[in-house]
Amino acid sequence: MSDVHAGGCLCGAVLYTVSGPLRGVVYCHCTQCRRQTGHIYAATNVADDRIEIDGADNLTWYAASNLAHRGFCRICGSALFWKPDDGGHISIMAGTFDTPSGLESESHIFVADKGDYYEISDGLAQYAGPGPSSAASGR
Repeated sequence: MSDVHAGGCLCGAVLYTVSGPLRGVVYCHCTQCRRQTGHIYAATNVADDRIEIDGADNLTWYAASNLAHRGFCRICGSALFWKPDDGGHISIMAGTFDTPSGLESESHIFVADKGDYYEISDGLAQYAGPGPSSAASGR
């Protein structure tokens, strides 16, 4: 996998570049993630000092809970980031990366909250709550 990864929102108003390796994709099935996206979050995460955001003035941050903020493009509405209030990392939605991303699936978290209209049958690890690699309940 390359050491530089790029991506952005649907309209291109928010672009980002990440340096270094990316964590595997964690699929979050919590109610908040499902309501924001219409299905589930699929995200990797990186340390704050490994991401550069171009067009950050086009980001809107929503305090979805007392634990984290969700970042989305204020122009096109694309969900881009999940940022814990007490962490030194940021989660980035996997589908917003340019391809080839080199990302690989890792696990499912908050499966106790998953929607009743689908099954998880990919053989990945499943956790009722946050799981081990979702740092501080990070997506």
